[in-house]
Amino acid sequence: MAARILIAEDEPNIVTSLQFLLQKNEYEVRVARDGEEALQLVESFMPDLVLLDVMMPVRNGFDVCRKIRENPALRRIRIVMLTARGRAAERDEGLALGADAYITKPFSTKELVAKVRQLLPQAR
Repeated sequence: MAARILIAEDEPNIVTSLQFLLQKNEYEVRVARDGEEALQLVESFMPDLVLLDVMMPVRNGFDVCRKIRENPALRRIRIVMLTARGRAAERDEGLALGADAYITKPFSTKELVAKVRQLLPQAR
């Protein structure tokens, strides 16, 4: 069974390229365009990994990460913060909230896929 990845991102160009890249690597992919939709899909789709933008409408990525980590049924989900916010304080906040990795935009697709592969063996 293919690993499941949720892309929580509101920028259409980034969504398109990530979706293509991940499906090409044989992952099952769903997309959430805001933080509230991301939380709903986390519970219904039960992804193995979430690529989570910080700056999204309705709820930001920090809040989504916090909510996922507060729910014991969702703790196995790996979270990769994927954001333009690259200051050390923001990175530290994301990791302190429970993100498994923090990648800043612009990012290397090769590095992103390598990070996803690194985290997914632990997911199931």
